[in-house]
Amino acid sequence: MEFLIDFFSGYGYFAVFFVLLACGFGLPIPEDVTLVSGGVISGLGYTNVHIMLVVSMIGVLAGDSTMYWLGRIYGKKILRFRLIKPLVRGGRLSAVRKMFDKYGNRLLFTARFLPGLRAVVYLVSGITNRVNYARFVFVDFCAAIISVPIWVYLGDFGASNLDWVEEQMHKGQAIIYVILVAVIAFVAWKIYKMKKKKKVKINEAN
Repeated sequence: MEFLIDFFSGYGYFAVFFVLLACGFGLPIPEDVTLVSGGVISGLGYTNVHIMLVVSMIGVLAGDSTMYWLGRIYGKKILRFRLIKPLVRGGRLSAVRKMFDKYGNRLLFTARFLPGLRAVVYLVSGITNRVNYARFVFVDFCAAIISVPIWVYLGDFGASNLDWVEEQMHKGQAIIYVILVAVIAFVAWKIYKMKKKKKVKINEAN
């Protein structure tokens, strides 16, 4: 995080936007660390935190949208691109496709909190054309407006104490994962109940 803070301090909003855009392509830099670092330089007086929030939101949505449109325009051909191959290795593509078939658009929302699969989910959503861009960006925005402000304002608030910020980040990440698991479990339970109810109706009809 110290490296990002130094980098952002020198180049401001543009640097934050650029790194977030690159994160959308699967750059191995945690998005939450990038957002917190952007908030830190605001707390140190290099930028305005509210403008930083807007820039961060635009950067996040632009990165995600780029992956969507790459999949939408090139289709499965994009999977042969050298920069894309590392994202879909290790069975990730197959796993995401199965998740998409099972959870549909709900996966788009939870993808914001799945760093290892986020870029692949957005890519597959474009390839399969299961969702139009208006709905994609709306769902992505609804997820981003939850996480992005939290990280940016956390960095701004604790700019003078990075150890405290890192401690809160770890706590926040743990809470997010617990909530995510709970949401996934709830959705799976609802789907199971719907299928069970449908099966009962079919049996009664017969």
